[in-house]
Amino acid sequence: MTATPPTQTEPVAFPQDRTCPYHPPTGYAPLRDGRPLARVSLYDGRPAWLVTGHALARALLADPRLSTDRTHPDFPAPTERFAAVRNRRVALLGVDDPKHHTQRRMMVPSFTLRRAAELRPQIQRIVDERLDAMVAQGPPAELVSAFALPVPSMVICALLGVPYADHEFFEGQSRRLLRGPRASDTQDARDQLDAYFEELIDRKLKQERPGDGVLDELVHDRLRTGELDRAEVISFATILLVAGHETTANMISLGTFTLLQHPERLAELRELPELLPAAVEELMRMLSIADGLLRLATEDIEAGGETIRAGDGVVFSTSVINRDEDVYPAPDTLDWHRSARHHVGFGFGIHQCLGQNLARAEMEIALRTLFTRLPALRLAAPADEIPFKPGDTIQGMLELPVTW
Repeated sequence: MTATPPTQTEPVAFPQDRTCPYHPPTGYAPLRDGRPLARVSLYDGRPAWLVTGHALARALLADPRLSTDRTHPDFPAPTERFAAVRNRRVALLGVDDPKHHTQRRMMVPSFTLRRAAELRPQIQRIVDERLDAMVAQGPPAELVSAFALPVPSMVICALLGVPYADHEFFEGQSRRLLRGPRASDTQDARDQLDAYFEELIDRKLKQERPGDGVLDELVHDRLRTGELDRAEVISFATILLVAGHETTANMISLGTFTLLQHPERLAELRELPELLPAAVEELMRMLSIADGLLRLATEDIEAGGETIRAGDGVVFSTSVINRDEDVYPAPDTLDWHRSARHHVGFGFGIHQCLGQNLARAEMEIALRTLFTRLPALRLAAPADEIPFKPGDTIQGMLELPVTW
């Protein structure tokens, strides 16, 4: 007979900083005791439920009684920055069905597996060009700014129809939006992005022939017809642009760092490159860069032996869920011979990441080409001195000095 885990007495603070960029914070250790649900305290002292069990996470992420409407006054805020812009609606991620279904249906054709496959030659050209420039400059290099960030930024610009010439502006505003440091920075960044897209929409409306980007389609097929208003188009553009480059850039940089810290696994990938798709899934599981998916209970829910009350905040710790020993034996070990396909690194349910097919393609091409072109790639600084991002934002490397 299995002993019942002791009742948690003190809520764990959430979020916390990692001590190793590819492992959950050491402060989350009490959350990995086998119980699928725990209590945490958010930045402002508000209590919330934290989902830590893999099976329960997939069940609750598909439960329509959990809302993603962050404009609701009871919606949980993990940071002061998040609270500062919670009154602004976010397309796709911040709306529930049936509106979410309508919005997602508009976007799905641009992010199918087939569309990602069609984009692979273009992604390869971008990756090759960035590596050509990095090699021409010669070692050492800072991999985030030279490679990991510009690759997905250029890809999403091409897909959306956003001028890459503006990348310094929108990458800078994305950084302010996601990691402040002050709440006022987040508010101003959102204002700046809104104004940018207002102007870009005006330019596209004046074009006799629309471009072939997603934003062009929204402007000419949805805005002109009145199906969407300007605020909705701007919301679509912002979430697709910011999420479309920030997440993948962090996965490329942190994935590279992690592989360099596991030379035996990297050697295996070089010998057997057909393992790379499985390696990308395992890296998504292990790194869990989007740690802290947020929901609000709209009804009482019985879950994990507890009652989640209507109005309670519910947080999903992907870094803990993806280390559930019942699903992933030896979960702290990097092992792509396991089946990691059911990880929640891309979320689950109706809000599962729309761009996951594109992200997989970018990561596969970027990592394969990087380590093929630069077989002697290595860190140019001690691993414990390389800065990575704090726990209250998307996880990744702030910089990654390398040489070859």
